[in-house]
Amino acid sequence: MVDRYYRRPLPNSGPNPFRCQGFVRDGTIATQGGAPLPIESLPPFLRALLVTDGTVTKALEAYFWEPVGVDTLRQEFIQAAAEIPWIEVKPGDQVMVREALLRGGDSNRHYARAFSVIRSALIPASFRERLINREIGIGVLIRDSGLESFREVMEVGVEPESASGEQALFRTYRIIIDGQPVILISEIFPLALYQAA
Repeated sequence: MVDRYYRRPLPNSGPNPFRCQGFVRDGTIATQGGAPLPIESLPPFLRALLVTDGTVTKALEAYFWEPVGVDTLRQEFIQAAAEIPWIEVKPGDQVMVREALLRGGDSNRHYARAFSVIRSALIPASFRERLINREIGIGVLIRDSGLESFREVMEVGVEPESASGEQALFRTYRIIIDGQPVILISEIFPLALYQAA
């Protein structure tokens, strides 16, 4: 899944202003091979999640009113096969990749799937240790560690349809720590779950 980031140029604010502005009258999100998806048609809470620069886990807990846990599905160190411009990774650089589910502690519903690429050499040792030990989600870990950081939404879109035919939306954002882009995260939200909420 890391290949979704390879060789992607830095976005400008032209094609998808929703990621920067939140409100875009008559705005749409491009889909692969289909009609554009009107932003207004999305569930309001999902629209908010797509553009927020806060911790998604806490927003999910407050909205669905249950604890949300992080189930780590994959976590490993790899060498980047190509450049990842959004976090200044060069081919051959070692990065940590992590895939996780954000799951409701009471309902067992999967609210989101998250995929991360992390320049682990650029984060403090204590933070890196807790991350490797899979103690908590990245956003909560950053908040609890007191690290000064900035989140920048890079892209919002419709995820290619899965084998089950379920539609999902995603946002990709990067986390900048000490002035350097260090973490790139894509969060994928199943549309049907948010329409039913």
